[in-house]
Parts: sequence; C-alpha cells; structure tokens
Amino acid sequence: MIDKMKIALDVDGVLADVIKSWLEYSNTIRPKIFKHEITDWEFWKKFQINRFDFYSELSSCWKNWNSIPPTEKNLSYVTKSLSNLGQVDIVTAREKSTDLFVKNWLTHHNISYDNYVSVIDGPMKADLDYDVFIDDSPLNAAKFLKHNKKVILYSQPWNEHISDDKIHRIRNLSEVIDKID
Repeated sequence: MIDKMKIALDVDGVLADVIKSWLEYSNTIRPKIFKHEITDWEFWKKFQINRFDFYSELSSCWKNWNSIPPTEKNLSYVTKSLSNLGQVDIVTAREKSTDLFVKNWLTHHNISYDNYVSVIDGPMKADLDYDVFIDDSPLNAAKFLKHNKKVILYSQPWNEHISDDKIHRIRNLSEVIDKID
C-alpha cells in the first residue's frame, strides 16, 4: 500500500490575511504602516513595536474572525483539489485561545482539511511528520530545510528576500498543485 502524502498547510499569511486586520487596528493607535512595508518577519523591531504587543494584538484580531479576509479567492476549491493529492492538515502556530476562532474561520470559508494541529511556536512545525510544508514564514522555511522537508513558500512582503533553490515559491495557492504533483 502506498502511503498518502502528508501536507501541512499554514493559516496566517497563507489562507487568512490576518495581517490586514492587524494593520487596520494598529493604524488607529500608531503611525500608519502599509502591508508592503512589512518586509521582514520581525518587522515590529523596525517600527518599534513591542513583540509581545504585536502577538497579543494579532491574537485579538482572531476574536473578530469573520472580518479577517482570505488571502485570495477560491481557497475552498484549491484546498479541495489539494485534498485529492493527500492528507491536508492545518498546521498553525498560535495561542490556544484562538483555535476556536480559526476553526470557525476555516469552516466559514469552506476550507478542506483532515486535521487541525496547533503548536506553540512556528519553527516547532518542522518536528512534525509531514512531507510538504506550505508556509509564509522565512524562519519556518529555514527549519523545514534543515529537516530535509519540502518547502513551498507562499509569497508575502516579509519573505520576498528569501531565495533558496530548495524552496518552491508560489504567488497563489493554486500553484501548489503543480509543485506537489
């Protein structure tokens, strides 16, 4: 029997454009920041935002989950197609308190997946048993490579500086099908 391919699919920055929601909030209490200006994973340093404030605010955005836009149209169709290639698990790093909000968002957007896996810290994902990781974090991508995992990097302004022959970059999720198949 052939083992089914195991695919780890990230939420924030790949499926959900939560940074857009965070920017709407942040721009009411701080000098205005635009998404294209977030060119580094730890961008809060550049804008002198406390790391813990940023993560706390990002988690708070999930309380209003129905206002978080998807990163692109047709995610339901693409995740259904991805499910035909193997087991698709949502693998996300977050505070446990936001899990229910994220699951509600996934259901609302009719995202197809087999299991929901939440870890405390993004790079911990690399320790999990998956064949392919679809993520937007440059830190996670580096750790996946160290573990000899296939990495598909979903393009965002904060990962554009990453270039490695072993990383497969996509600009929209439908490109995943060609990269995996």
